Amino acid sequence: MAFSLLPDLILDALTDITPELLRARGVRFLMMDFDNTVVPYTTDVPTDAVERWFAAMGESGIILCMVSNSKKPRVWRFCEAHGVPCIQHARKPFWRFGIREALERFSVPPGEAAIVGDQIYTDVLGGNGAGVTSILVRPIHLHNIWLRLRHVAEKPFIAWGKRRIQHEKP
Repeated sequence: MAFSLLPDLILDALTDITPELLRARGVRFLMMDFDNTVVPYTTDVPTDAVERWFAAMGESGIILCMVSNSKKPRVWRFCEAHGVPCIQHARKPFWRFGIREALERFSVPPGEAAIVGDQIYTDVLGGNGAGVTSILVRPIHLHNIWLRLRHVAEKPFIAWGKRRIQHEKP
């Protein structure tokens, strides 16, 4: 599949994704990164807005699955509490592992799937490699120097992605 560091969509937050937005792109299956996409790295407790988003997505018929590189138990706790299937140690951006496992588990072709995350070098690259719609959201909290440096390194791709998306709009 394609090697690209440019996301298909750029949004401020996970909660900006709506069932209508996904359906307009032919998406019925949404894979989500966990850390800094759903909750900050330091917790497994979502905000009220994220709780409402999960409830709305559940009612919409969009299939959700957490696809996280993390091995920490807080990911499982969150997924169990919210009734969301989970694939941990997904090894993104290597889509042949966690992303492919999610697609196969739910028998969804890549053209009907999307992945949302806060990182260009894992979530977007992995999603693009798998041929799914890649959605980049702003990281919830850059709490250490390594996350800040990574974000600085991603800024050119975010800018190029925004320009590309603007030129694609009708």
